[in-house]
This record gives sequence, C-alpha cells and structure tokens, in this order.
Amino acid sequence: MSHLRTLRGHRLAVATALVAGLLPITLVAVPSGADSTTTAPAVTATTLTAPQIPGVAALPFTGVVAAPATMSPTLGVLTVTPNQGVEGVPFTVSGTGLPPSTSVQLTWSTTNVSWAVDVEPNTVNYLGRTQASTAVVMATVTTDASGNFSVALTTPVDVGGIHDIYAVVNGVNVDHGGFELLRTLTMSPRSGPVGTPITITYTALGGSFYTGGASVLWDNHYVGEMMANWTRGTASATIRATGSVGIHYLQVGNAISYLYLNVIQSPIPYTNGATLRFRVTPGHASLTPTIDWPVSVAPTLSERTTLSAVGLDPASHAVANLSVTSGPVNTKDNLSVSNLPDSGSLQLVWSSVVGNRVNCYSTCWSFSSVPLGTATATNGRLSAAITIPNGLGGWHVVQVMKGTTIEAQVPFYVMESIVPFYNSAGQLVSMGVATANDASTAAAVAVGQSGTGQYTFKEGQEFTISIDGVGWTQLDNTLGVDYDNSYMGYGCGFNSNGYMVIHLHATGVPGVHLIDLYPMLYSLSPSFANTPYGMVPVLSYAHDYPGLALGYHVPSIRFAITIVK
Repeated sequence: MSHLRTLRGHRLAVATALVAGLLPITLVAVPSGADSTTTAPAVTATTLTAPQIPGVAALPFTGVVAAPATMSPTLGVLTVTPNQGVEGVPFTVSGTGLPPSTSVQLTWSTTNVSWAVDVEPNTVNYLGRTQASTAVVMATVTTDASGNFSVALTTPVDVGGIHDIYAVVNGVNVDHGGFELLRTLTMSPRSGPVGTPITITYTALGGSFYTGGASVLWDNHYVGEMMANWTRGTASATIRATGSVGIHYLQVGNAISYLYLNVIQSPIPYTNGATLRFRVTPGHASLTPTIDWPVSVAPTLSERTTLSAVGLDPASHAVANLSVTSGPVNTKDNLSVSNLPDSGSLQLVWSSVVGNRVNCYSTCWSFSSVPLGTATATNGRLSAAITIPNGLGGWHVVQVMKGTTIEAQVPFYVMESIVPFYNSAGQLVSMGVATANDASTAAAVAVGQSGTGQYTFKEGQEFTISIDGVGWTQLDNTLGVDYDNSYMGYGCGFNSNGYMVIHLHATGVPGVHLIDLYPMLYSLSPSFANTPYGMVPVLSYAHDYPGLALGYHVPSIRFAITIVK
C-alpha cells in the first residue's frame, strides 16, 4: 500500500476514536457560532464590500449616482426605441412637451448586489445576499425651443431586467420610460476533446432574488450554479468537456439553485437562458490534476478567524511578521518579531479550532492550540523557523506566548492542496487519486480509507480523491463534487481536521472520465434561514464568492481517471 504521509498523532487519534464511535476531545459551547434549532445565535450581518475584481464593469453610463428626486404628480412618458435588447445595443430616449431650452437629466435605475456574512472570532457564517436600488446619470440634455429632446445611447453592461428611465428637471421626475436588458450566453471554444476547458459567459443576470442566479446543465445533468453579485450582472465559469465523441448540449437558465424549467410562463420570462452545442472530438486533454484558483484580490474586510485580542498583552507593542503569509499544510516559514517586552524563552503556538457542524446544537467547536516549539528573544527581537501544521485550512494565527499571555501574533492562510501518493521507493505515483481500502482498522481510517495511488480503474471499481487544507467556516468547509459534469454530492473536511477523502466508483464506458471539485456555500444550518445558493457547486467562484472579501481563496480542483474493462 502506498500512502502520502507519516501518520500524524492527532489524525490517528481522531481515526481511532471514529472506529470506536467516540471523539477524544472536549468541546465547549460557543453560543455565537453554534448551530441551534432551539436558541438562535447572536448574529451580526455584514454586507461585504466587493473587492476590486479585474474586468468588472463600473456603474453604467456616466457612473455618477443620481441625486434623489421627487415624483411629479403628472408624470409624462418618455419614448425609448427600442425598449429591450442585450448589452451594446444602440437605443434612443426622446421626450416631448417639456419646458423649452431647459436642462434635463436622464437617470437609469440599477441595483447593487452583494453577499452577507456573520464574521466571528472562530468562524464565518454565510447569510445570503443583499440588494440595494440606486440610480445613475445616463446623460444631460437640453430641450429645444419646442420643449423636445432626443438622445442616442448604447445599452450598458449591467444587471438585467427592467430599468426605469426618468427625465429629471430641477430635482423632479417629470417623464418616465424603461428598458429591458436581456441576456446573452456564449461559450468558448465550441469543440475539443474530453477535458477541454470551456469558458461560459452569461450576461444580464438580475439584481433581485429570483433573477440573480443561473443553473448550468450539461446533457441535462446539473453541473452547478452561477451568480454575478459582484460582477455587474455578468457571470463566468469554466467547466470541462466530457462524454462521447459528438454533439453535447450546454444549457444555462434561471435558478436559485436548480433550473426553473418553465420560467417562460413566469413573471420573469426574459431569464429563460439558452442552449448551446459543443462538439467533443477524439482524444483527450491533459489528465494531470490541477487547482484553479480564484482571482487574486485585496480583501475588503480586515477580520480574520482565530485572530483575536483575547489574551493579548496590553503592554506589548511587539510586531510579528512571516516570510510567507499563505500556503498549503507543511509550508516552511520564518517568523520574526520585534519590540517584544521580554527577552528569554517564549512559546510559539498555532491557533486553530476543533469540532464539527453535524448534529450541532449547543456544543459545536472551540479554539485549540498546536505547539510550534520555542524560541529565544534577545533585546526584544526573535526569529524562528516554523512549519505550518497539517490540519484545517483557512485563516489561522501564529502566536508568540509567555505562559498564557500572547505577546505577538500574525495570521497565516492555509490553502487547499492535493494529497500526493508515493510508492514504496518514494516515487510520486499519483496526485490525489488512489484505490479504496475499506478496512475498518485505525490505520486505514486515519487516511480516509484511501489505498494505492493510481489513475486507472476497472468499471465499477471504488476509488478515492484526497484533499488537504479544507476549512471549517461556511465558506470553505465543503466542496461540491461533479462526476462527468453531473453533481453528485459534497465532501467536508472539518471533523477530519482539514483532510478530506471522498469515495467514488468508476462508472461509465471505458475511457477518460472527469471529477471536478468546486467551492460550496454551506447552508445546512438551522440557525441561519434563507441562505440561497447553498449546498451546490458555485461555478462562478473565481470572480463572485463571499470569501474573496475576507481573503479566502477557495479553488476548483480537477481530476481525471481512465476506466478499463
């Protein structure tokens, strides 16, 4: 049997306890972070400020937010021609019967959409989405001597649906019209072998709850969900071509999670989406497992889980820095600290949590500390080489402590990674993919019952996918799993200390088959109702995912296997 690692003590202890049916750690009640069906936790909803995501359109037209205006009791009518279309379409707005030679401001109604979370010292809770209506200045025109005007414009990149257009004179809405911004669906390329990355772009998603999401189907199989909260109505995603040689169908349409199949009969028929054809050609693209990271952006919220002032020495002005502030488990790092109030030996500690979200009512999880060793401070300065522990992903804190007092601390982000498998000679044989070993021994359970690393399996054979660095918040504790672009379920890495092993079966005709893991918003929490888009793969994670505002970089992770008879 070939395995990836020497068993860590804490992993083996948890595995032994799972076999026995007991978890050998003491958890404490965490009222503000606990799931409960009886007592709702104290929740502070935060509407996240969108990061500066490259390529996102600014507010439409002039980009200037319009001043509030009162409504005329005798509202006239603007002529908008045409009054519906997709982005980039020329249209005209005309008005008549207005005061002659008068400045008229035209405004366009739109919606700003964002994500909502509850940020706590020990977790982040997903609370859904928010929306706020606003209006922007389209143009300023002057009426002619007869009180008429006409202006040529082009439809912008914006959230879809009906947009109110007002003619404003001296702070009063005097005329009204509207434009319905319709959707477009494109994909690139339109053909290629199995494994070809396909970029999907879907425009004019709406600002309202029922129009803000889109479902993606491949040959009538559900792939996942796309949103465009932070991308001004334009959603993008990358999936991979799969299936037999020939024509396959990509369908995108309105959804909160799953496709609204008769939306054409609904009050929002313009969200009906479209279907495109992709031709799978002979052969296959690269089968090497890959990690596709989201866009790199600066966080807009400074709070970090496990980073707290509790226990911090109020007299300390120490500043801690790491040579590397993010990376996978087992990353080698260098800690340096200046302005320490004391010299001598100090403890280095890794701050994390332990617990789970299953049957979580009053006892859920608590902070835990992992020793990183000791270091000696001289003249208020300290430097030490540390290794990031093999455990949960997400934000953690390296602490410099004297007894129970924290003298300095600095955050580190643990990134998800693919587990390597080696043979007995120490040679790498696979990344993440292995046979299954269903033995119930402590040693087998400690590695998630994964077996020998390989990529080729017989029809129906059980195999495993292994990931390190899965987190514990509702933004990063689970990953949705697609098999050949068909959503089948999810895996969680919280209770297993960041080490997630999923078990699958090699199904389908002989040849190459794909397994794709996507970020997921965990919403199976009875304490937080009305959290849409949860428990399904978020295909638009790279540009529109709440974790981006908090410095979380949850990727998609892609694998391929070969089935033989």
